[in-house]
Amino acid sequence: MKRSKLIKITLLTVFLILMIATVALAAGGDPSGANTGGIADIAAAKAGDPTLSEVAAQVGKNKIGINFVWTLLTGFMVFFMQAGFALVEAGFTRAKNAAHTMAMNLMVFLVGAIGYYLVGFGLMFGGVGAVGALGGTPPLTGEFAVNGWGLFGHTGFFLTSGGTYDVGVFILFLFQMVFMDTAVTIPTGAQAERIKFSAVVIGSFFISMILYPIYGNWVWGGGWLSQIGSKWGLGHGVVDFAGSGVVHSIGGGCALAAALVLGPRIGKYVNGKVNVIPGHDIPMAILGTIILFFGWFGFNPGSTLAGTDLRISVVAVNTMLAGAVGGFVAMMIMWIKYKKPDPSMMCNGTLAGLVAITAPSGFVSVNSAVIIGAIAGALVVASVLFIDRKLKIDDPVGAISVHMVNGIWGVISVGIFADGTYGDGLNGVAGGVTGLLYGNVGQFGAQLIDAAVVLVWSIGLSYIFFKILNATLGMRVKPEDELAGLDIPEMGMLAYPEFVMQSSTGE
Repeated sequence: MKRSKLIKITLLTVFLILMIATVALAAGGDPSGANTGGIADIAAAKAGDPTLSEVAAQVGKNKIGINFVWTLLTGFMVFFMQAGFALVEAGFTRAKNAAHTMAMNLMVFLVGAIGYYLVGFGLMFGGVGAVGALGGTPPLTGEFAVNGWGLFGHTGFFLTSGGTYDVGVFILFLFQMVFMDTAVTIPTGAQAERIKFSAVVIGSFFISMILYPIYGNWVWGGGWLSQIGSKWGLGHGVVDFAGSGVVHSIGGGCALAAALVLGPRIGKYVNGKVNVIPGHDIPMAILGTIILFFGWFGFNPGSTLAGTDLRISVVAVNTMLAGAVGGFVAMMIMWIKYKKPDPSMMCNGTLAGLVAITAPSGFVSVNSAVIIGAIAGALVVASVLFIDRKLKIDDPVGAISVHMVNGIWGVISVGIFADGTYGDGLNGVAGGVTGLLYGNVGQFGAQLIDAAVVLVWSIGLSYIFFKILNATLGMRVKPEDELAGLDIPEMGMLAYPEFVMQSSTGE
């Protein structure tokens, strides 16, 4: 069957499914928001002084309203991180591929949003139950489980099944969708400068519809990893405040698998020698890093889903200091080792500190956050050099080291540094989340299990997927296109046409 005909059939099928889903909207949600957050709106009360129940209803409505606005604003900040990723990746790669690299970063959001809407959200949160901070999400009660262990959700597909046309469900979808988009974006950096644009499209559907949401269900959606605390006595079960594992390790593991299947760029490794291929715009990459740092203030504090949760101040400061210390430590290591403060490693050290603090940000003290960030800054330098020089895996932007390696460090650090001041009742376990340094060996064990599971799931499943994709449709561009640059053969236009014309004439 010709590719064009297959595309037409696929689009027609999706359109028909959407039409059916729209007509068959299930009842039971709260699409207007009128019944969310209280007994009844005080504006509907009878004339005269409001009753106590009516005042309580309005207080509840206001509280949920504050949480809604907080979650929306922080979700918008996380979305803006897409610009940061695009600038970092384009800056760290060559000018001849800039349009291709930037376009990948826009496209993965478009594809990821569609895939998550169609299937991903339902698999991830279809059985999460009531999210109290958002006024409850009563339609999300469909979890497929074996002997009581949750595996994936089965409500919320197309944001309609099971009565999920509901304001609480929709705001949860928006916030979680931009988190998913971060995971989808991470592999593009490791694949840059030699992958077909079409392969990234297909891979983005895979991540947003299968890889990310199923593992996300296990940790955030009420699935089995979150249950090992209440069922096995391992602390609170797997705890990941804002996604060092769920977002960054998943994206970083997928990046590693993609880089292994694709192989290195032409000229990167020749006769055993490692050749540095510098990026074309370091100021662009630095600007992207600053944008990402800003977005992280939505990423981590926003994960409370509640502006009324005053812990957000601790989360924000922990985030700030871990990122700052991570960047400083990486800079100092490079300055001491190579006599110059490497700007690119300064960027990756900052991002590594932010990635590492993402899981523990709600559960640790500020001094622990500084230690976590410092270790991340050192870890990213060692990891980048080891992966590039010893393993000879070509990762143009350091995505594997920043996101996978430090994502794992973030997951484990929860089990070490959590101080018990926050998380009472999380995953159905009483008391705050407490780590190894505060006497809880069980929580440390749960986090080690999580680290192993996320590595096996992200790298293993992604490697199988990419091997199949490469054997069928192919992932890598033709050598002549890679040498010339991907902007014209893949995108049909140049990022810098004037720059290229001047260079070709020697002017």
